[in-house]
Amino acid sequence: MATDRERTPADDADETPAERLESTNALLAAWAASSIEESGPLIERLEALGYDLRGKSREEIEAALKAPPTRPARG
Repeated sequence: MATDRERTPADDADETPAERLESTNALLAAWAASSIEESGPLIERLEALGYDLRGKSREEIEAALKAPPTRPARG
């Protein structure tokens, strides 16, 4: 459920828990993709979790974060 307006409690009432989780994950992926350009520690942490993000565009990072990690987490 991607829209340009703010979410309301009524939006959550209309969604199943799985849909709410998917919506939340999409919002977090978008936030992280926009924040990663300014935060070396964030990219390090996400790389440690198994996401391959170095050298990718904001759109590629957002897409990668919407999917499971591509390799095992380290350390």
